[in-house]
Amino acid sequence: MKKIILWVLGIIFALFAAVMILQIAASERVEVIDMKTLDENGEYVETRLWIVDHDGMQYVRAGSDSGWYLRMKANPEVLMTRNGKENKYRAVENRPKADLIQQLMNKKYTWGDDVIGLMFGREDPIPMELHPL
Repeated sequence: MKKIILWVLGIIFALFAAVMILQIAASERVEVIDMKTLDENGEYVETRLWIVDHDGMQYVRAGSDSGWYLRMKANPEVLMTRNGKENKYRAVENRPKADLIQQLMNKKYTWGDDVIGLMFGREDPIPMELHPL
């Protein structure tokens, strides 16, 4: 009986580890930027995000209940580090571009975008356009 319990625990641990490795591989294998948003205390909170470019603008994609999105809505001035350079931006919602940004994200991040979407869901993604300050 003890061997069966150990086998079951081993299988559960292996599955958990495989899911974690898959998540890391899916999310970190293509370009990832660091976005700093201000919390209610005026302190920066850093989040790693995917980004795409279109017509000279940069876009990140948010879920309506994500913490970084809610902080960005409360204070749209953000700091972004991309290619080792940190710059300040004003984040502006651009919902009319939702389908286009979704397609660009999927094209850039390929299967990783699909995996992360399955793992965490992706209902009504909100494109945030980043305007340099």
